[in-house]
Amino acid sequence: MVKKLKNLSRDCIDFGKSKIEPLFNSLFFPTLLSMVFASFYTVADGIFVGQGVGSDALAAINIAAPVFLMTTGIALMFGVGVSVVASIHLSQGNNKAANLTITQAFEVATLMMIVVASAIYFYRIPFLRLLGCTDVLMPLALDYLVWILPGCVCTITQVIGTFVIRIDGSPKYAASLEIVPGLLNIFFDWLFVFPMQMGVSGSAKASTLSCAVAAVMVVCYMIFRAKNVRLRRFRLTLTSLYLTGRNTVYMVRSGFSSMLGELAMTVILLAGNYVFIKNLGEDGVAAFSVACFLYPMVFMVNNAVSQSAQPIISFNYGAGNADRVRQAFRLSLRTSAICGILATAVLILGTKPLISLFLHEGTNPYAIAADGLPLFAASAIFFSLNVSIIGYYQAVEQNTRAIVYMLLRGLVFLIPAFILMPMLFVPQGLWLAVPASECLTFGVILLSRPRKQ
Repeated sequence: MVKKLKNLSRDCIDFGKSKIEPLFNSLFFPTLLSMVFASFYTVADGIFVGQGVGSDALAAINIAAPVFLMTTGIALMFGVGVSVVASIHLSQGNNKAANLTITQAFEVATLMMIVVASAIYFYRIPFLRLLGCTDVLMPLALDYLVWILPGCVCTITQVIGTFVIRIDGSPKYAASLEIVPGLLNIFFDWLFVFPMQMGVSGSAKASTLSCAVAAVMVVCYMIFRAKNVRLRRFRLTLTSLYLTGRNTVYMVRSGFSSMLGELAMTVILLAGNYVFIKNLGEDGVAAFSVACFLYPMVFMVNNAVSQSAQPIISFNYGAGNADRVRQAFRLSLRTSAICGILATAVLILGTKPLISLFLHEGTNPYAIAADGLPLFAASAIFFSLNVSIIGYYQAVEQNTRAIVYMLLRGLVFLIPAFILMPMLFVPQGLWLAVPASECLTFGVILLSRPRKQ
């Protein structure tokens, strides 16, 4: 039996009773702002390195970028998972279970990332070879990789903290976890790359330092400002370890499709780097890296839609308010469609100015990117709708359906598209692989959707 709903009212937010559209907007606009600044981590790296170091350095960052995507995948898996699970617990008045789950999310995810980062550091050269790094790019990629790994550990705390603080009813503070580090990252990128001439390692140091500031902000909130959520002391007892394992499985199951979303981005990078370097050499990878630096902007905007709708949907799903769940989902879908159309238009109409941020006009990488980016932009609308729908299935614990759709867009359709389309036409086929994968996934979602939703 559902207990009396608890008002999560840090910013006067009531997930169970407030009107859906104002409630969604109160979450969406701070989240959107935070996501835009979050994307500055990669965009700023690309702009300052491309202009200050060169196209080879830009390509080297693109080779090493899957490390950061892997980190974000782990963080999102636990962040989305804990948000879904804790929101349901809070909707049923079970704050103790919610707090225990939140504590376990921070602990397990951080430990997992420390293990992964350590393994990558000790086997960094074979790891970069596995990612397709050439001898030309290896020194630059190593400089970037070594300094980005500490920041990866801090990113875990930052991302999970964003989800936890949002369900605590503080979307503005959650937004500041991306805005403040995003601004710092831009400043430090400029300082380290240009005046201090640190090269590609300076960009990695800027990102790591900015992530560390965000992690400190999360810790300060949880200790001094949290209202409805609390961290609990970890106990090394058999019962505690059993509960941690059980709750970790529950969170991973709820958030696994979000990690697959980052895996999809990783596959795009890996497969794209391989086919571009095979067909067009290092200049091709540098050109492709422009799309990879811009794509997180599209990803983050639509993540803002999904993440804003998720606590509303999960809370009301846990409370049995089916009509409010439907309202929130329809609003998120409509918003995603608008964002996708706008993103496609911006990428097509602003192709040359956007590329000029990263590459010098008149170079071969610039010319390759100018021809290909408008083709790549066709993926934005389908991507936006896919992320919104998958986010809905996560929020209502239809995890198998969410995982299947993520696998389709990130693996099942994507890899064959990267293999087959360049055989048909080069270089256009290289750029159209991602749009083809997103379009096919959206078609499958439409054909397999439940009759009632």
